[in-house]
Amino acid sequence: MSRKIENKGEVFAWSMYDFANQPFTNLVVTFIYGTFFTTVIASNEIVGTQQWSHAISITAIIVALSSPLMGALADRGGYRKMFMLGFTWLTVIATTALYFVMPGEVLRALFWFVIANVGFEMGSVFCNAYLPDISHSKNIGRISGYGWSLGYVGGLIALALAMVFLVQTDTPIFGFGKGEAGGYENIRATNLLVAVWFAVFSIPTFLFVKDRKPETKALLKNVKHTVKDFRTTIKELKEYPQIVRFLLARLVYNDGLVTIFAFGGIYAAGSLDFTLDEIIILGIVLNITAGLGAFLMGYLDDKVGGRKTIKVTLIGLMIAVVLAVYAPQLRPWLQYVLGGSSVPDWITGKNIFWLAAVIIGIFSGPNQAASRSLMGRFTPEAKKNEFFGFFAFSGKVTAFAGPFLLGVLTVAFESQRVGVAVTFFFFLIGFLLLHKVDEEKGMKQGGYISESN
Repeated sequence: MSRKIENKGEVFAWSMYDFANQPFTNLVVTFIYGTFFTTVIASNEIVGTQQWSHAISITAIIVALSSPLMGALADRGGYRKMFMLGFTWLTVIATTALYFVMPGEVLRALFWFVIANVGFEMGSVFCNAYLPDISHSKNIGRISGYGWSLGYVGGLIALALAMVFLVQTDTPIFGFGKGEAGGYENIRATNLLVAVWFAVFSIPTFLFVKDRKPETKALLKNVKHTVKDFRTTIKELKEYPQIVRFLLARLVYNDGLVTIFAFGGIYAAGSLDFTLDEIIILGIVLNITAGLGAFLMGYLDDKVGGRKTIKVTLIGLMIAVVLAVYAPQLRPWLQYVLGGSSVPDWITGKNIFWLAAVIIGIFSGPNQAASRSLMGRFTPEAKKNEFFGFFAFSGKVTAFAGPFLLGVLTVAFESQRVGVAVTFFFFLIGFLLLHKVDEEKGMKQGGYISESN
């Protein structure tokens, strides 16, 4: 089968959904609004970190419980694009509402954030399910990587616009006020940027990505049959042991990624005294490295397979976590070990964290892209949405665990460093579980390659 991508227009249109939704992760979840919540809206950073962790956990539980069933319904009735459009606009509306939340309105902020985050995650479920439709066994890794890399380009541009026109400027665009006296309008307005960006740039996906015709538009009838089909699929999963093993591994290592994405900016601000401007620059650097990593390692994915690619990324992520956790204490520790000998000036907590952040960027994008492509290789033709619902389920069913443990440990030890350290063990356990996944068998079981191959 040819390695060329014949349907470039449709692939680009599909990738535009990643371009459209990535700013939500960057500006709302990780680098701006999450930090703004813990430092301004919440009473203090420790309590705010715990409250933010609870919001991430609630999102994970909702998505875990709903995504497989919604995917099964989309499979039966052909509602994939309709559901994706609905969840996209749910995110747009809820993100817009975050602009109107004022400092001290903790519950209101968390309410709208959870709704927006659920819409974001569920929309991604149905977008991911298109991947097997627009790819084949020789290029699925590259196409998944294209999507993630284009997504990081979108996140990078949105972060740059936020920094230039809203955050760092003395005169924010459209007259938004700055600081406490101005009601932090310029920071809250970054949510409006995300909402407009998502609404506009997701349009090509809905217009140009092809969808199969629904079997029937009788929604209530389909709901009844979906529940029955869903129960059958759960029983049938035993026929796809490689999918089960892969999803179990992803269930664990994805917890580490969710936690890093949700608390990277918060940790930088709370433990390393990063300013908001520095956090935005951090986000830009992460997007550049993640985009390059996802694009380049897509070729590695097609050459050596998704499983090996994921394992390489997990090794990189574990190294990065160790550096990030020890960054604040590394210079004093070296001074102690060297017995007062001079330590190079460049070895500072911030610089070590910058190194860790670059490594996280390089390997986080390929980890997500390779996970998506590996699931695409394992997925049976007739159950794409449903199985990608289980893919989302595996990413969320215990995704509350990482943020929850981080919040609990942060409060118990009054240290964000202790909380962040938990992510190392999620990556390690996921790495070990991947040993049991046989990629070639999984592709044959899912019908992605024939037994004769």
